[in-house]
Amino acid sequence: MAIVNSIFTWYMKKRIHQIELFKKYPLDVQEEWLHTLISSAQNTEWGKLYDYKSILTVGQFKERVPIQNYDTLKPYIERMLKGEQNILWPSEIKWFAKSSGTTSDRSKFIPVSEEALEECHFKGGKDMISIYCNNRPNTQMFTGKGLVLGGSHQINQLCEDIHYGDLSAVLIKNLPMWAEYYRTPDISIALMDNYEEKMDKMAEATIKENVTNISGVPTWTIVLAKKVLELTGKKNLLEVWPNLELYFHGAVNFTPYREQFKELIPSDNMYYLETYNASEGFFGIQDQDDSEELLLMLDYGIFYEFLPLENLEDENPKTLSLEQVELHKNYAIIITTNAGLWRYLIGDTIQFTSLSPFRIKITGRTKHFINAFGEEVIIDNAENALTRACIETGAKVKDYTACPIYFKGEDVGGHEWIIEFETQPKDFEKFIDVLDQTLREVNSDYDAKRFKDMALRRPTVHNAPADTFYKWLKACGKLGGQHKVPRLANDRKYVDEILKML
Repeated sequence: MAIVNSIFTWYMKKRIHQIELFKKYPLDVQEEWLHTLISSAQNTEWGKLYDYKSILTVGQFKERVPIQNYDTLKPYIERMLKGEQNILWPSEIKWFAKSSGTTSDRSKFIPVSEEALEECHFKGGKDMISIYCNNRPNTQMFTGKGLVLGGSHQINQLCEDIHYGDLSAVLIKNLPMWAEYYRTPDISIALMDNYEEKMDKMAEATIKENVTNISGVPTWTIVLAKKVLELTGKKNLLEVWPNLELYFHGAVNFTPYREQFKELIPSDNMYYLETYNASEGFFGIQDQDDSEELLLMLDYGIFYEFLPLENLEDENPKTLSLEQVELHKNYAIIITTNAGLWRYLIGDTIQFTSLSPFRIKITGRTKHFINAFGEEVIIDNAENALTRACIETGAKVKDYTACPIYFKGEDVGGHEWIIEFETQPKDFEKFIDVLDQTLREVNSDYDAKRFKDMALRRPTVHNAPADTFYKWLKACGKLGGQHKVPRLANDRKYVDEILKML
């Protein structure tokens, strides 16, 4: 296995040269990809509609093709789900990633072309390993197996040769043979639909394996880890998997979970590598040991545009290309992909932390914020405030959500939080005060509304019993890796539902 490990490590590190090229020539790479995408799709129904054959510049592309979202593309996608081809993309599309994005009832079916699988999703997966091998040349990860904590949906057939499942299920179903050999558990367990039964089966199936790395959403990885420790009677995961050295994570901010993972994996040599991928594509990878910034991956068959958040509601908003963006400003991401998503608003917001190379951090969702009183609180604000409050009170947050308290009579408004703690704060009232004060420090609009309680009063915080959010997700039929608790909402739907359970 040592020889195999050396060969795989060498092979994975070869990709670093190509990554350095797009870091050096980012604008050229992006423009070349746009021309490739337009040229590829010029004879599709969509390409003919917008006369792709005559588009020669980025400016013409932006002027001619309107910004899209799932609702505007849905009529085309529904036809593709029935087996029609050459609609949005020229190659045959057999797979769709089912995504809810939030815990809402409505599902989205994102087309996944062969090009998107190979040039984006799988390429991103290999690049995660390439970057890790480059940063840690003495890795032994290939002497064992990777525990992949996928989603909870079975692959379903819509019609002949058309299938869907959540993204992780689609990827697992299409993995190359060599990747399947290094993955655990068996595919029959990985694609189980019943998430509670799946956790038990995964724990039973993996405790005897030599697991060197784990991939999964932090929330559900912790659930699995506790199952493993309960089953084995061990104190931490290193007693079960002594060669564990790497954790790939994404989908949610890792900061609230960091202390829990240090307890589960008590090693200074454990490596945590964040990724930014979604059903729509693979976008970023943490490429530096000492920074949580994500390198924007520019050669995955995706062309990027960025919309300043303040212009999101404009009738004909003007987007920016890479050369026009600024540091530390919130942008909504718009993507054009090799699966036929054209100028597609994915709903995420980011900030650039570096312009050479282009590195980003995820700040939230275009629809996940609280702005009932002009305070414009985004997820990044909330995560910073929770982190500070935890540090100062010794707490650990497991899950949370928040929403507005609207004006009623002479009462001013406010924010209402439901927080489930892994470790309770030593002083709950201090926790609330630090949360509030930090929000005031990181968000001037919030601070202005909180001045003398004129528009916003001190937050109302509910200390939720253990497993509150788990029970709520289960009641909604939303257990699984693709489903996450909505952190912030500008209405009271989620909070009112959860309050009924307290």
